[in-house]
Amino acid sequence: MAEVIDILSLVPHSLNLRSNHLWLDYDDEADVLYISLRKPQRASDSEMEGRFIYHYDGNELVGVTVLHAKSSAGEDAA
Repeated sequence: MAEVIDILSLVPHSLNLRSNHLWLDYDDEADVLYISLRKPQRASDSEMEGRFIYHYDGNELVGVTVLHAKSSAGEDAA
């Protein structure tokens, strides 16, 4: 049941996204979470800020890479 509560806590945030779709991929070995707002992502530019890498196609955010995702899951955004 705790997993359901965790998933449901994403609902309000998901509804605020411009995209109607969201893809999540987690690499356990590298501890990296990949969030894509469209597939294929095809980013033309990226910007790193702390442990986050923002991927853009022009001015449109198309994805976010979260480094050290599991080890810093409880921390605030950098």
